[in-house]
Amino acid sequence: MSPRVPGSKPARMVGGRSARPLRASVLSSGVNLATRHTPYRNRLAKLYGTRPRPGSARLVQQSIVETRSVAYPSLVERVKLADVAKAAGVHAGTASRALNPNTQRHVSRDTVRRVARAAERLGYVPNAHARGLRTARSYLVGVVVPDITNPLFSLILRGAEQVLTTAGYTVVLSDTNNDIRGPRSQVESLLARGADGFIIATAEWDDPLLEDLDDRGVAAVLANRNTRRGRWPYVGGDERAGIAMAVQHLRGLGHRRLLHLAGPQHLSTGRDRAEAFESALRADSLPGGDAHVRVTGAFTEAAGFDGMTAVLAGPDRFSGVVAGNDLIALGALDALRAAGVRCPEDVSLTGFNDMPFVDRLTPPLTTVRLPLEEMGRMAANELLALLRGQPSVRARRSTLLPVELMVRGTTQRHEPSRTT
Repeated sequence: MSPRVPGSKPARMVGGRSARPLRASVLSSGVNLATRHTPYRNRLAKLYGTRPRPGSARLVQQSIVETRSVAYPSLVERVKLADVAKAAGVHAGTASRALNPNTQRHVSRDTVRRVARAAERLGYVPNAHARGLRTARSYLVGVVVPDITNPLFSLILRGAEQVLTTAGYTVVLSDTNNDIRGPRSQVESLLARGADGFIIATAEWDDPLLEDLDDRGVAAVLANRNTRRGRWPYVGGDERAGIAMAVQHLRGLGHRRLLHLAGPQHLSTGRDRAEAFESALRADSLPGGDAHVRVTGAFTEAAGFDGMTAVLAGPDRFSGVVAGNDLIALGALDALRAAGVRCPEDVSLTGFNDMPFVDRLTPPLTTVRLPLEEMGRMAANELLALLRGQPSVRARRSTLLPVELMVRGTTQRHEPSRTT
């Protein structure tokens, strides 16, 4: 039988909820202090919604035990799955299946609800370590991103986390801060802690780390960025279709001289968008048309500013700009303003990604929208399928999500006399 505080009785109703006997020892001095002094007794009574009669020590003693169980959870023995099963009136195995998102389909909905209510009422927290011992898994998944301050990657992370937490996994974020050495050290660190798999958004076109992980059989899915060899399941946007939409939009507005501020070419997103720009121009060659590509060093505002400043100082003339992403577009917009060039009156500008708040700029940015949260959700589902050993994922397929052109205020019809 579990020990009780001297002088107290077994469980009774406190403040409208069950006060179970707790397997914890409470210092008698603490109980005596609370029962002897009215202010302490009244404070606890207010906390639990009751007003005990003066001299009624039993309720206050029980309240002290309850309060210590909240403030010092290590003093209280963990609620076990068997306790939840007993409270719900089911077998422990049934309770386990009802609480596991991967096995709930084998239990009736009524039972799942009943077990969930019992678990919530008792404060049950699944023992991930014990589950890992049974399944030889840690239920940890690493999400590796180059820069979490970039809204693109935070949205991918949000989508992935929604899926993985529902499936019972804990998501560990790894932000490399655009350090080329970061992915290897952080992935190795998570592997040392038993991570089951990874969603990697830091892939480079030639990436020795990913080749190494593939040879070691590490489960991973690439998001947003791919590799030259394509040895991994990949989820990204349809880069080529998005750039083609931007080019066609500017052509339709009468722009003949176009500039592409491309992203870095060691990343698939930079390479694919630059190639798509050139392909779109070849498919839509117009008399008097001209185009230039300026490669920037990073997908950042600073790189966009520097790239546009360099172009403005050179001989190339243009009236429409297709930026490699929204951040490059924002930097280019700053450079245009600094040079006294108006957007969109003198130069029209498009971005790529449709980050949050670009629709609130002055003027709001015309850009290509990527379904970023959906990208994260799909990458997480691909990883779960990979961990379950589904052969379709082992085939390392690529999934390209549809994109959409968001026409806003940085593009307008071109007047030929205004070519920059």
